[in-house]
Amino acid sequence: MADGILIVDKPAGWTSMDVCAKLRGILKERRVGHGGTLDPMATGVLPVFVGQATRAAEFAENSQKEYMGGLRLGTVTDTQDITGTVLEQRPVSLDREAVEAALSSFRGEIQQIPPMYSAVKIQGEKLYTLARKGKEVERPPRSVTIYALELLEQESETDYRFRCVCSKGTYIRTLCHDLGQVLGCGGTLYALRRTMAAGFRDSEAVTLEAVQERGAALLRPLDSLFARYGALKLSAAAERRVRCGNAVSTAAADGTYRVYGQDGSFLCLSQARNGTLSSLKNFFGASASR
Repeated sequence: MADGILIVDKPAGWTSMDVCAKLRGILKERRVGHGGTLDPMATGVLPVFVGQATRAAEFAENSQKEYMGGLRLGTVTDTQDITGTVLEQRPVSLDREAVEAALSSFRGEIQQIPPMYSAVKIQGEKLYTLARKGKEVERPPRSVTIYALELLEQESETDYRFRCVCSKGTYIRTLCHDLGQVLGCGGTLYALRRTMAAGFRDSEAVTLEAVQERGAALLRPLDSLFARYGALKLSAAAERRVRCGNAVSTAAADGTYRVYGQDGSFLCLSQARNGTLSSLKNFFGASASR
């Protein structure tokens, strides 16, 4: 059975669920889920969890992401990116310094109103379903965090390339839209690539064609998702207690750890505090050890 993580380089034009459906067919495994949606126009890092590894998808969804994007000033669309219908075209008479100055108000914790063309649910119905019916509803703003936001290059009078590191739930196209409103000329997203998610870089990602050729051989072990944490190997007695759902004593410093059994199998992600090791998430039986 296939268990583990695939770091897929999502192609443009595919939804994240399209990728999962394709992988279910290739790997002959129905338990396939992704760790954070990418819009169809976007490319780049899509962590995909297979088999018992799907139990860890929440950790990827909640992680920081890095994007390389394209901001087009002077254009406003209904989807906040260039795939949508153009609502406004405005003249642009701004230089790079003015754009860079405007970025400062979008760093740190900010409020975003989810776009109508999104999978956010209002009263049980997805916003994009309402949008396709020509409806617009009030959406409460959400707090997101922008850890880094910088211009990389100016490609034309209206087009800028930028880098953004952000928290879960951030809409990069909304960032472009809102930036355009602050600048007074409107803005939309014309290109997007996710270059990092869940600690994995796009240099590590594999294409769907590669998965088609090599299949489960490309699966990463589940514990690779937690590589930034230290590792602890339990004694036989402590392993028995952990497998029964109990906390155990530890000499480890306070912090989060990957915890392994006597045979090297990955048991759980745990937290050490004041000499006690408690499980945050158990992964017994997952094909996940290095």
